Amino acid sequence: MSNATPETTLSARNLTRRFSNLEVVHSVSLELKRGEVLGLLGHNGAGKTTTLQMLTGCLLPSDAEQYGCEIDICGISLLHHPAQAKAHIGYLPETPPLYRELSVDDYLTFAARLRGIKTADVAAALAQAKQRCGLEEVGKKTIGTLSKGYQQRVGIAQAIIHSPAVIVLDEPTVGLDPMQIRDVRTLIRELGDNHSVILSTHLLAEVEHVCDRVEIMQQGKLIYSGTSADMMQHGNGKMTLEEVFLDITENHAITENHLTAEPAP
Repeated sequence: MSNATPETTLSARNLTRRFSNLEVVHSVSLELKRGEVLGLLGHNGAGKTTTLQMLTGCLLPSDAEQYGCEIDICGISLLHHPAQAKAHIGYLPETPPLYRELSVDDYLTFAARLRGIKTADVAAALAQAKQRCGLEEVGKKTIGTLSKGYQQRVGIAQAIIHSPAVIVLDEPTVGLDPMQIRDVRTLIRELGDNHSVILSTHLLAEVEHVCDRVEIMQQGKLIYSGTSADMMQHGNGKMTLEEVFLDITENHAITENHLTAEPAP
């Protein structure tokens, strides 16, 4: 990556989301730079998916003005100018939004047109997305006949076909076999060379192999932020990544319980 100061492509402040009386995300703030892969790490139910849904405009924050919530994509307010901001985002939900009865080429052409790519430019965009995702040999095949790993590649291809500045991936390797996981991780790392990538995961190996920086969520709050190297050095470098993660989350839980405990009579 360049030695120049990286461009901020995503900036979010005070993200908060409630469902009924349950607050599942509380005052989350984060930034993403161009050429960076950020891992959003946490146990299942930590609030990762809800956070990503707000960052992509699929879910509105609760009481944005009251909490001072702001989401900027490439300097454009997602809350005030959603169409313009979303043009710079590529999103792969945990369940890829695929039409399994279509061929790969037909589906990606459809995705390109939805993204506003001009008819004259669709073929080039399709060829580039297929090349980057290793789909050149399966363009004529029906999506439903492909392996889960290849379906995941198609999902990533639809997210990048318009060359967005920000790529958001929710659990991109869930359910894949070891070889498929390796291939998808390699693809994500390559995407990070030219885009900003944020991915949610509960797999610690994902952090070690893919991410430049890590944010850990627990019970809807960000409890840790640092580079992957910093996380590896937690505990004087004598702990495994799994031990580091458990140490951070368990110590935070103990602190939270202490702070919220009722005073002794």
